[in-house]
Amino acid sequence: MTIFERRESQVRSYSRSFPAVFQRAKGPFLYDTANRRYIDFFCGAGALNYGHNPPEMISALQQYLAGDGVLHSLDMYTVAKQRFLETFESVILQRRAFDYRVQFTGPTGANAVEAALKLARKVSKRSNVIAFTQSYHGLSAGALSVTANSFYRNEAFINRSNVVFMPYDGYLGDGIDTTRYLRKVLTDGSSGTDLPAAAIVETVQAEGGVNVASTEWLRTLEKLCRELDILLIVDDIQVGCGRTGTFFSFERAGIYPDLVVLSKSISGIGLPMSLLLIRPELDQWKPGEHTGTFRGNNLAFVTATEALRYWQDDFFASEVGRKGQFFRSKLEDIRHHFPEIGGEVRGVGLILGLQLGDNETARDVSRGAFERGLIVELCGRGNDVLKFLPPLTAREDVLEDGIEIVRESIAATVQRRGLAEHPRPALSASSSRAHG
Repeated sequence: MTIFERRESQVRSYSRSFPAVFQRAKGPFLYDTANRRYIDFFCGAGALNYGHNPPEMISALQQYLAGDGVLHSLDMYTVAKQRFLETFESVILQRRAFDYRVQFTGPTGANAVEAALKLARKVSKRSNVIAFTQSYHGLSAGALSVTANSFYRNEAFINRSNVVFMPYDGYLGDGIDTTRYLRKVLTDGSSGTDLPAAAIVETVQAEGGVNVASTEWLRTLEKLCRELDILLIVDDIQVGCGRTGTFFSFERAGIYPDLVVLSKSISGIGLPMSLLLIRPELDQWKPGEHTGTFRGNNLAFVTATEALRYWQDDFFASEVGRKGQFFRSKLEDIRHHFPEIGGEVRGVGLILGLQLGDNETARDVSRGAFERGLIVELCGRGNDVLKFLPPLTAREDVLEDGIEIVRESIAATVQRRGLAEHPRPALSASSSRAHG
């Protein structure tokens, strides 16, 4: 029995799926204690959009530490925070004509979700909140109340009142606009649903199965919120910071949320950091009304400032879009080659999902991929979707190597379980593994 099995809580999860002791990491690769290399298409559940240990961020950290820079500062002013805010203002907000105040809420995304819900209720003087089916917003009490998955909710024994779940885009099938149902419920005084303080939404539901809301649905949701004086909260924790090809995931829809939650890759390197972006007129906190001991992680400010430099022009975003199209085409090839696995390909930018029909098949493929040197996790209501979160900076040949491992793992699963019944269509000529 290892020290992990002997002393670490049973709550551990990813170590069960990826049972190796990792020692070092660089770019798109992790290395275990036997120096075996793994391609990382998991990237810290979206916390490592720029890969492991980006050299410019490591260098900035080393210089800051060598100069005895302030590490812990609560919400006091520091040079590191000043530089981050100045860069965020010029590179992100001003280029998009967004005017947000920035609240540093604490180390995790759930901290920022809690702050968003609390502020929305304070400003609107209403208690109800609209959340959506298949949503995931975190596991602290408030964040859990707007998380849909019963696996997380069943054991919590919390007060789940003041939250109403509505169908997400596509939940009721193709061609059904679920915002029409939402409008009917919210405007009908007999529906039993109180006018909410806010609606909280992910533009792409990552944990929910890589479900992508259409731009039209998002625009209609925003319009409804404006008409009824409901605050719109976008949770951009996992799909923000460039994952969909634009810095904010909602840019593709041209909407302007009232509150935006950022975490995970905002620090650029995996250091704990989370933000709540607030329209200025909604920043109605009294000084010290919402606090947290670790809301001043200056090391994260340092690396986040470096990460924002990727967004100084449009080249990086266009590269993410191009790589996403390349990745998606390869997954479509795999899906057509193995029709017996069922499912579909979905996603946008470099968050992509391949549904594999059932949990047992998906587990087998993920396990086989790990054995072949690829880390990829599962998601969706039945944990039947392979979720791909490769580094945005990964070279195309690395992406293709990882996709080839997926193809090999699916082929092995199909053969072992006897799923194949009919001759398969040929893979495209470019689907063979590339070596850079």
